[in-house]
Amino acid sequence: MEQNQAFDHRLAVECASAFSAATGLGCTVSDKDGAILFEKGYGCASCRMCGLAGLKHENCIQTHIYGMSEAERFGGKYIYFGPMGLTFFVSPILGSEGSEAKITVGPFLMVELQDYIACDLKEQMKIPEEKLPALCRELENVPFVAPDIVSHLSTLLFMSVGFLNNVSSSNRMLETQDSDAIQGQITAYIQYLKSTNEPPRYPFATEKALLQAVEHADKPEAQRLLNEMFGFIFFSQSGDFDGAKSRVYELLVLISRSAIQAGGDPEEMLRLSQQYLHDLGNLSDIDSLCFWLTGVMNTFMDRIFNYRNAKHASVIHQSIQYLNAHYSEHVTLEQMAQLVFLSPAYFSRVFKQETGLSFNTYLNKVRIEHSKAILLKQSIRLTDAAMLVGFEDQSYFTKVFKKFTGVTPLHYRAARMNVNEGEKRPEKT
Repeated sequence: MEQNQAFDHRLAVECASAFSAATGLGCTVSDKDGAILFEKGYGCASCRMCGLAGLKHENCIQTHIYGMSEAERFGGKYIYFGPMGLTFFVSPILGSEGSEAKITVGPFLMVELQDYIACDLKEQMKIPEEKLPALCRELENVPFVAPDIVSHLSTLLFMSVGFLNNVSSSNRMLETQDSDAIQGQITAYIQYLKSTNEPPRYPFATEKALLQAVEHADKPEAQRLLNEMFGFIFFSQSGDFDGAKSRVYELLVLISRSAIQAGGDPEEMLRLSQQYLHDLGNLSDIDSLCFWLTGVMNTFMDRIFNYRNAKHASVIHQSIQYLNAHYSEHVTLEQMAQLVFLSPAYFSRVFKQETGLSFNTYLNKVRIEHSKAILLKQSIRLTDAAMLVGFEDQSYFTKVFKKFTGVTPLHYRAARMNVNEGEKRPEKT
């Protein structure tokens, strides 16, 4: 989980990606022991120079670790040469206990290619003639940076990583404050449950209110209700952590469905659910479980179309809610525009601007997503499946389905049936 990492991996990756894209140089994120966590462009992981010259990769790792220690000693940036005489510069990334990682830029040349071959490879390193052709081909990938520019780039990286460190530090403090507040609310609710005279029943009303808050992207209210759900789960499970994780996953699935209902992309929501199911297995204590699900819930809400920031928030929200409820009916752009009191032309432009899709494309997308579940029912004919989701013409339904999925409805049904049969079929012993 990101909040438990020693440094903010996501921010480090964004910083390295942006620096590489802006400069054309390779950027590598690695931990304090030299393990590469991310690389963009031609960096140390891509470079084959040491291997082609017969040098051990450990030499390169030790050089980069030394570069990081020197950067710490000299105030956060350091320019140095690798084992092959190529240039690098580095800035450390701060974690909760000092430097935990680094962003390294390079390798690159600061001298002309022919000078490097003649002086560094031939004279200083005494590279055998038979190895030179392969090294020269590899050098075609190594960029050149003029010496007077390198210092400026090193400063730019230092300032970028400095911003990253400040943001990461602020985030950690906020996460600690949020975690303390969450724990306090959960503890208070558990104490309330203990004070009741009879075992509490499952809080269906609280669950329903939570899902409504998720649909409306009301984070403060969703957090309050989630804390109550946590309190009930932990109280009712009586210390059974595995049981608590099972109930939490059930809640996660319901939250993802609410996000879909609010207009979130179904494929994206399902992908996130699968990812979070895997992450859930790695959690080992109640505190991390609480904070983890809070982050998951916020991620789902962030994936929902951000209506409050849209110029025509109420129009788009009302339209999407209506389409999700009436996709099986005959719905036209003109009818929808009339419902939200806009002219068809203006509504069409607003809808495309705020959702990124035309009205008809969005409606077809909703219909196709709902048709997938219907197609899994073998008894329903293709013609009937098309009509059930609002298509009057089977051939047009097939055309639209293939456009969105890449396969025809019949191929989709056959493929899914084969998968299901394979899952049900017992393994041979």
